[in-house]
Amino acid sequence: MNSTQLYLVILFLLTSAIKKSVAIYARPGCNDTCGNVRIPYPFGIGSGCHFNEWYAVDCNSSTPYLPAINNLEVLSLNLENQTAKVNVSMISDCQTQVRNSSQILSVDLGGSPFLFSQEHNKFTVDGCGNAVILEQGNLLTGCSTICQNETVNNRSDCYGINCCQTTIPYYLETYSVNTSGLQPRGPDGVCGSAFLVDEGSYSAGTFSGAGQLVCSDFASVDFIPARFESYKCSCSRVEEGSPYLANGCQVVRECGNCTGECQLIGLRNITCIPNPILQTRSKSSTLGVVLGVSISIGVLIITASIFALYKVIQKTKEKRRKERFFKRNGGILLKQQQSADESLVDKTTLFTAKELEKATDYYNENRILGRGGQGTVYKGMLTDGRIVAIKKSKIVDESQLEQFINEVVILSQVNHRNVVKLLGCCLETEVPLLVSEFIPNGTLFEHIHGNSDEFPLTLNTRLRIATEIAGALAYLHSATSIPIYHRDIKSTNILLDDKNRAKVADFGTSRFVSIDQTHLTTLVKGTFGYLDPEYFQSSQFTDKSDVYSFGVVLVELLTGERPISLAKSGEHRSLATHFMLTIEEGEVMSIIDSRIVKYGSRGELMAVANLAMHCLNMNGKNRPTMKEVASELETIRTAHVPSSVQTDIRNSKYNAGEEEELIML
Repeated sequence: MNSTQLYLVILFLLTSAIKKSVAIYARPGCNDTCGNVRIPYPFGIGSGCHFNEWYAVDCNSSTPYLPAINNLEVLSLNLENQTAKVNVSMISDCQTQVRNSSQILSVDLGGSPFLFSQEHNKFTVDGCGNAVILEQGNLLTGCSTICQNETVNNRSDCYGINCCQTTIPYYLETYSVNTSGLQPRGPDGVCGSAFLVDEGSYSAGTFSGAGQLVCSDFASVDFIPARFESYKCSCSRVEEGSPYLANGCQVVRECGNCTGECQLIGLRNITCIPNPILQTRSKSSTLGVVLGVSISIGVLIITASIFALYKVIQKTKEKRRKERFFKRNGGILLKQQQSADESLVDKTTLFTAKELEKATDYYNENRILGRGGQGTVYKGMLTDGRIVAIKKSKIVDESQLEQFINEVVILSQVNHRNVVKLLGCCLETEVPLLVSEFIPNGTLFEHIHGNSDEFPLTLNTRLRIATEIAGALAYLHSATSIPIYHRDIKSTNILLDDKNRAKVADFGTSRFVSIDQTHLTTLVKGTFGYLDPEYFQSSQFTDKSDVYSFGVVLVELLTGERPISLAKSGEHRSLATHFMLTIEEGEVMSIIDSRIVKYGSRGELMAVANLAMHCLNMNGKNRPTMKEVASELETIRTAHVPSSVQTDIRNSKYNAGEEEELIML
C-alpha cells in the first residue's frame, strides 16, 4: 500500500534569545532524531523534551508518531516553514464494491494548535465520473471529474478530466468527505478516491516516489495555527539549530557572497517575522498599516489644529466679551473721570475676573457676608494673602452705571480711618465688582439689636462709635476737595473692625456736589426709617439729609430700638417720630436703653437726646452740620469719661491710651 505525504503547519509559541554558537535541536538529554527524521524543539521525544503534549513525539521502531493527533506518522518537521509532513488516511471506492454506497471520512483538529494548510494542500478527486464534497460546518467545497478514454498514467494535469483539485478554506480545523458520489471503478480500471494531499508531492494520478495511485489508504493534509496570531523565530542564513532553544543556533558557514539578505550582527542574527499564513496578505497589510498610520496622524493633526483654533476663537470671544462688559459696566466713564483727574489713575486698581473668582472660590455660597439692595458681598482672599470683601453688584442698566462708577471714584479718593478703604474694582465681568478691605466684626445694627455679649455696648462705647461716625461724615461733607454726601446712612452701613472702630461703608448712592448744583434728583433713594422727610417731599438732597439719617442712628444707639417697629402702630412705628414725641412729653428717659442708663448721669443722657432731637428737626436749615455734631459728641464724651472710665475699660477692648487717641478724632 502506497502512502501519500502532507503538510501539517504548527504554531510555535516559544521564543528565546540565542547567544552561543552551538547548534542544538533538542533539549539537553533528549534525542533529536527518530530514524531518518529530525525532531527539533518544540517537538520532543520523551517526557520533558517537548513544549507541551501537542508537540510530544513517540519513536516506535525508528518511526516517529504524534500521539496527541491520532498517532499520525511524521515524515518530516520543518521549523523554517513551520510545517510537518504526516501520513493520513484517505477514502476511496476500493473499500466498497456496492454502487452508490456511502462512506464518510471525518478529520477533526479542533482544540489543537494545528490547522490544515491552505497554502500547501489541495482537495483532490481522482477517477473519472466522480463528484465529491468536502464539508466544514456550513462551508462546502468540492469538485467533479469527467471520463476520457486514456489511461491514468498518461494524465499530466488535474483540471477535471479523470482528476480535479480545488483549494480549501482558510483556518480549516476539521472536515468530512462523503463518498456517495464516487464510482466504484472508473473505465480506466482504477479506484476512485478523494483526499487532501500535499500538492508538491502529487501530480495527476501519481505521488512522488510512490508510483501510480491505486487504492491507497493514505493521503496528505496541511495544518496551520488556529485561533490566534503566531510569530516565527528562525536562525540566520549562516546558522543551523532550533531558534526556540537558548543557544540553539550555530554558525555553520561563512556569509560568503551575501548580497544583502544575510545580515550578521556579531556572530549571529535572529529575526522574528509574521506567521506564514499572514504573508499572503503582507502587501495589503503593509498598505493598510501605512494608510492607517497616515490617517491616524492626519486625524491627530486635524484634531490638534481644530482644538488650537477652538482655543484661539474662545480666547478671542472671551476677550471681546470682557471688553463689552467693561464698556457696559462703566469702564469708559471711569476712564473719562481718570482723564479729567489724573490722581485717580493710581488710586483705583483694576482686578481681573479670574483673580476674583479664585479669591471667592468661584463665588461659593459659604463665602457670602451679606446681601443688600445694591448687591451681594463675598469674603475672599487675594493671592498675596489679603482678606477682602468683594461686592458683586446686581445686573445694572445704563441708568445705574454712573451710580456704580461714582462709588468707585468717591472711595478711591477717601482716606479716613473711619471710612472703608476701596482696594479696586473689576469691570470685565457680567456684573461689576468692588474690592474693599475686609471689616471682620460685622455691622453696628447686629451689635445693637443682637443678643451677643462678646462686645457689650456701654455708654462710653456708644458715644465713641457715634463720634467716629460723625467725624467721618464731617470729613466727607467739608474736608474733601468736593463735598461728598453719603445719602444712605444707617446702622447696617456702619461696620466694626477688629478693634471695634466704626467704619462707614456702602457709598452706592453717594454723590459729588459742586457749589452750583441744586442737588435735585428724579428718584428719591434711601432706606425707610432713616430717610429725611424734607428730602422725601422736595427730592432735594443736602448735607442736612445725611444729618437726619445720622440722628436716627444716634437714637438707635441711645434707645436700642429698631428704626421701624412692626409691633407698634401709627406714628409710634417710626423710631424718629416716637422719639420726638417722648421728648415733647418729657418721657424720653423711659425709652433709653436699660443697658446704658446705669453708666451715665441724667444730664449726659439728656445731652445726647437733645443733640439727636436737633438732628431730627423737620426743617433741615435748623439742623446742625455734621462738623458741629461731631464737636458736640466729643464734648459730651470727654465729660463722661472721668466718671465711668473704670467700668468702660472693664467691659471693652480699649485701654486708656486708645480712649485718648479716639477722643482726638
